[in-house]
This record gives sequence, structure tokens and C-alpha cells, in this order.
Amino acid sequence: MITLITGGARSGKTSQALLLAAAKEPKTYLATAELLDDEMRLRAERHRAERGAKWETVEEPYRVAELLPSFKGVVVIDCLTLWLSNWLLRSESLVEPELRRLCSALKEASADVIMITNEVGSSIIPENAVARTFRDLSGLMNQRIAEVAEQVVLMVCGIPVKVK
Repeated sequence: MITLITGGARSGKTSQALLLAAAKEPKTYLATAELLDDEMRLRAERHRAERGAKWETVEEPYRVAELLPSFKGVVVIDCLTLWLSNWLLRSESLVEPELRRLCSALKEASADVIMITNEVGSSIIPENAVARTFRDLSGLMNQRIAEVAEQVVLMVCGIPVKVK
């Protein structure tokens, strides 16, 4: 089962993902954030403690598609938006091939995959070209992943709304 959970910041996406994964074993949490400052390191520590010992945490900002075949049970990928940002900042020309690789890997995954992404296109138009490119690529990425997903959930104020 491939599930995409989307919504705004602090809309309950991660809580919903963990709830959907609760009955499955083994559990892997694939974190795509790069822990570049103290605030991010503390945040990651807090989230790891909240998940508890039943979760294996894998921190990988780029190689999501490459790692997917190795997972069993359930994997929560948190989050695709950061993964996209990592690739965009590395090289915009790599985004499309990596997105294709991810979509292919999802189709072949043996684990249930629950992906978290942010809905960034419902806000103001960004003032600079890089931010507009990121917004546009996020929307395109979310469309492509939603196409592959069997289930899509939009989180609104902590309430899951089934989209697909």
C-alpha cells in the first residue's frame, strides 16, 4: 500500500502517518531532513523519542529511491518536500531523474510506504525565482506521487480528508 499524506505546516501529517503505521511491523522512519543546526537536531531528537523504540530511524536526505527496496513492514518517509529541497539545492537538473527513480521504486516496494509532503502551492506567490521553482516542483512532485499512490490524504486542522 502506498499512501501520500499532504497538508500545511502543523496540520497533523506526521501524527496521521504514525497512526496508519501503528499495526504494522517492522517500522522504519526515513527522515530526509539534514540536521544542519541545533534547532533541527533537537527537533529530530524529540521526534525520535516520541516515536519510541519500536521504530528504526534512517536519516537519508537523498537516496530514498535507492533504499526503498530494503524496507519490510512499513516505512514512513518524512518528508518528500525536504527531499525535493535537498535535490533542488544540489542541482535542479537532478530533480526530474530522481523523481522518476522514486516513482519506479514505489511501484516495486515490498513494504507499505507512507509518504509525507507539504502543500506549498496554496499560499502567496514567492518573491524570488528559487522559491517559485521550488513551489512549482513541489506541486509537480505531489501530482506524480499521488498518481502512483493508492491512497491520498489531505490533513486539515488535524482532520484527515480522503482525497483518493
